[in-house]
Amino acid sequence: MIDLYTLEIRFPYDDLKVAEAVLAAVSPENGDYVDAELEGKTIVYRMQAESAGTLRNTADDLLACIKTAEESAGLVSEPLIEPEERPE
Repeated sequence: MIDLYTLEIRFPYDDLKVAEAVLAAVSPENGDYVDAELEGKTIVYRMQAESAGTLRNTADDLLACIKTAEESAGLVSEPLIEPEERPE
């Protein structure tokens, strides 16, 4: 039996229509890699992989898609700046 790495990420939203829009926008990208469901106004993403690296890559791709969907919905007002890119 192969051990699987698992990850669950929850994204709560203030508005059900926004949650539904983000879920609809991201779902085609998920394919068989990520399961997603709406629990109230929270989107729950679940994923599994045979290695931590693969799981991380899947999560990174998912987060990029969510960010794009949120930007389209007007939820992101500032660009994400990675810690190593921030001026001191």
